[in-house]
Amino acid sequence: MIVDMQEDFMDGGSLAVKGARELIEPMNQIVTLFDDRGLPVFFTKDYHPAKHCSFKEFGGSWPAHCVMGSKGAGFACGLFVLERAQVIPKATTRDRDAYSAFQGTELLGGLKRLGIRRLFVAGVATEYCVLETVLDALREGFSVFVLSDLIAPVDPATGRDALKRMRQAGACTVSCGKLY
Repeated sequence: MIVDMQEDFMDGGSLAVKGARELIEPMNQIVTLFDDRGLPVFFTKDYHPAKHCSFKEFGGSWPAHCVMGSKGAGFACGLFVLERAQVIPKATTRDRDAYSAFQGTELLGGLKRLGIRRLFVAGVATEYCVLETVLDALREGFSVFVLSDLIAPVDPATGRDALKRMRQAGACTVSCGKLY
């Protein structure tokens, strides 16, 4: 599962996560590895209406980002998004935010239909959408492996805390190099 690798979270984006763009090439290698083995790959994306509740101008905490139809809502330039991949848009209604890819989406049903029991998670931001997606996956009974070298935090300190919380909740961390 590739979490929120979108232009607005890349350098120069409206809500840039430092180091996110550097994740693209190794992430593409993992996507290819899974695809070559016939394993499904899911891509999540923030996909907000223009007047979303998470935006500062509407009482939220964040600058406007990943607005439906905008360049910033698109997947990061260079990211290998498979044609057969399942794309999971989240936080698509004006009055509801969602950090977790499970919140208000069809992700759980899709995973169950495919008989998936283990998830490998990469993406941004560690202490927000990655964390909440991992915690919800664990609550739903999935075994979760966080690709620790394929995540990036908004803030390194809170990112370390989030990784600790994921481990304490039962997630395993693994380097993507261990998958080859």
